[in-house]
Amino acid sequence: MKRSVQILFWSIVPAAFIGPGTVTTAASAGAAHGYALLWALAFSTVATLVLQEAAARVTVVSGRNLGEAIRDRFGAGGSGVLVLGLVTGSIILGNAAFQAGNVLGASAGASLGIGLESVWVALAVGAAAAGILWLGTPKTVATLLSLTVAFMGIAFLVTAFLLAPPASGVLRGSLVPTLPSGAGLLVLGLVGTTVVPYNLFLGSGIAGGQSLGDIRFGLTVAVVLGGIISMGVMVVGAGVAGEFSYEAVAATVSGRLGAWAGPLFAWGLFAAGLSSCVTAPLAAAITARALFGDGTERWSDRGPRFRAVWAGVLLVGVGFGVAGVRPIPAIILAQALNGVVLPFAAVFLLLVVNDRVVMGERGINGPLSNTLMGFTVAVALVLGVSGVLRAGAVAAGMPAPGERAVLGAAGAIAAVLLVPVLAGVRRRRGVGAADGMAVGVGGG
Repeated sequence: MKRSVQILFWSIVPAAFIGPGTVTTAASAGAAHGYALLWALAFSTVATLVLQEAAARVTVVSGRNLGEAIRDRFGAGGSGVLVLGLVTGSIILGNAAFQAGNVLGASAGASLGIGLESVWVALAVGAAAAGILWLGTPKTVATLLSLTVAFMGIAFLVTAFLLAPPASGVLRGSLVPTLPSGAGLLVLGLVGTTVVPYNLFLGSGIAGGQSLGDIRFGLTVAVVLGGIISMGVMVVGAGVAGEFSYEAVAATVSGRLGAWAGPLFAWGLFAAGLSSCVTAPLAAAITARALFGDGTERWSDRGPRFRAVWAGVLLVGVGFGVAGVRPIPAIILAQALNGVVLPFAAVFLLLVVNDRVVMGERGINGPLSNTLMGFTVAVALVLGVSGVLRAGAVAAGMPAPGERAVLGAAGAIAAVLLVPVLAGVRRRRGVGAADGMAVGVGGG
């Protein structure tokens, strides 16, 4: 019973990443490239588990959440202000991009289900999310709506099974990384929609008072199930006939499960967007408070600064919805932007869990954890830099560079960036044990 509760508790992590962004990006990838990009979701699932465990371990071992640990260890002096501004800016920027996708996804779901104009849906969703956040009761509503999203996930898995995809194709796509022409943005989007940067701060914030063993069990089961659902979405996308659209996905689901499945997909898309419209701004405000909060009423749940952060993120999303932006390309781009943001959070998390002052002798990362986290950070850096290079080429009016050229250049730049990161890891691990401030259960 206790372990079942842990699975349900940590289901907040996959509930946050299985939203309009995952449905849109994974189904689009399946429609465009079949099963070839399943490996990106498999990697993202492992990366999510590795990073979320580390973020939760920071809280269990040190008694401080990830944001507080970053502030305490990196926030001193002029460079500290730059670091905190960089981390906060990247997280809030990523949340704003996610929020745009959330509102657009909710609007698309309502338009698909009952034909409402997307502008009015965007305004209604924004007003509902603002009301929930203002009253301070987002958790209950988000949990209820997440149940509907879970039903949509089950529908995708059943549909994927009924489509009877070739086992050899699914296994090859899951285990053998390939990069079809023009798939770079989709790969970045698949990583960005699964390894959600703000989830690291949320997961760290809710880990207090739990044992590391219970956290690891609940996280593993919940995140792996979420990854399987995401892969099921891609398989369904591969079964879409013709060009990808929400209508085509609804038709595919209805054709396999019955007429009732189409409206379920539309409602699930709407519910995923609405619930995420509450959690994304809230996560941005919680992160900003952890990094800059001074313990005064101004940063309380009802304080003006806390509310200003979530209101700003919420307005960005509503603005995109009212502007009538096409949802599918905008959502894919938003997930790709989060893939660019991810390295900032991942690098500082890697430094924190290797800091003896924060983690103590037994809580500090072990060889296995460092290998997994180091590989995850390296891949995140390569993907993030490749996204920046593509965006730079477009902004400069240059012809789109080839995928191999972009990845080669990104790999070289990422290797250079990793040098100071690894030096920082070694320096922080070298702090004397006598300086340790926390003792906990080691990271493997």
